[in-house]
Amino acid sequence: MGRVQDLLGCSHPIFGFGFGSSIDVAIAVSRSGGVGIWGCTRQTPCEIEAGVSRMKAELGDLPWGVDLVIPAGMPERDDRPAIESTLPPEHVEFVSSMRQRYGVPDDGLPGMRSRFVRSEETARDQLAVAMDHRIPVLALGVGSPTWAVEQAHDQGSLIVSLVGRPAHAETAIRAGADILVAQGTDSGGHTGPIGTFTLVPLVVEVAGGRPVLAAGGVATGRHIAAAMALGADGVWVGTAFLASVEAAPSQVLLDKLLAADASDTVISRSVSGKTLRMLRSAWSDEWSAAGAPEPLKMPHQDILIGDLLGQVMRHEVVPLVHEGAGQGVAHLVGQETVAEIMDGLVGEAEGVLAALGVGSSQSGQT
Repeated sequence: MGRVQDLLGCSHPIFGFGFGSSIDVAIAVSRSGGVGIWGCTRQTPCEIEAGVSRMKAELGDLPWGVDLVIPAGMPERDDRPAIESTLPPEHVEFVSSMRQRYGVPDDGLPGMRSRFVRSEETARDQLAVAMDHRIPVLALGVGSPTWAVEQAHDQGSLIVSLVGRPAHAETAIRAGADILVAQGTDSGGHTGPIGTFTLVPLVVEVAGGRPVLAAGGVATGRHIAAAMALGADGVWVGTAFLASVEAAPSQVLLDKLLAADASDTVISRSVSGKTLRMLRSAWSDEWSAAGAPEPLKMPHQDILIGDLLGQVMRHEVVPLVHEGAGQGVAHLVGQETVAEIMDGLVGEAEGVLAALGVGSSQSGQT
């Protein structure tokens, strides 16, 4: 058994990430022997309550967790009118012109990013709900505030911190992180500038014996075997599940995911205000074009574009449709169930490790 399996009782040290409505991905990963992580930072406390209750009921003693983003410097309260009053007119006009040029219907409904303001108040309310359920794992991206770590530890949760630099790892360790995720720039979603192959050994060196997971471009069993060779104890996988049956992408998005190669992703601040790797689309092209305004910081960018982006996705305005995705999108070849994807990852990793003369008892990985 490896260290991750010892800590959590999972069969495979594969943490599988499902964001928002993709809670089914996280549940299926845990059922397949991994550790399913539900990214619920854009869910309301009531929605988190329902989702966590479901995970507990369906997974029983299997390991699982939730992922929350609690960045520093957020406003104290969920006050959308206050944020809207500070949005620069030129940014508002730019978003309005995009709506007109691409014919995006205005259905009057907010998007996922503008339903509420990412604030300290929201984060504390979200965490309180999760802690009421004594979740096995709390993953924290874009910062690991000490108050959140202490609350989770008091409830017996393990803290998994996603880091993009060795300095971030050291900060997370001081805050009390139990497991570190070395998230290379290959990753989808919020990511940093250092490649996975460079970052993983650097984080291992400063981890002080804590388990380290490799993230970023991990889409095949070969990637898992390579991560172990770099010193990782396991992997964090997200992009590999984006086209899964359980993720249930729209046909428009599924077609884009399956058609993409590694060069079809870009890093942009146009969605959240923080650097985020995503499928290239007319959305990212518009924000990077000459004369486009510089994206605002979080949460102002969320509120600026949230309604429009939600309507783009609901009404499938094809040129603008996109998803946070890593460079591993190049390895998506069709739509499979999470169980089939997990079987493929584990089987290929075991085959590669065996060919290298590394038995499961030595690697403790699969």
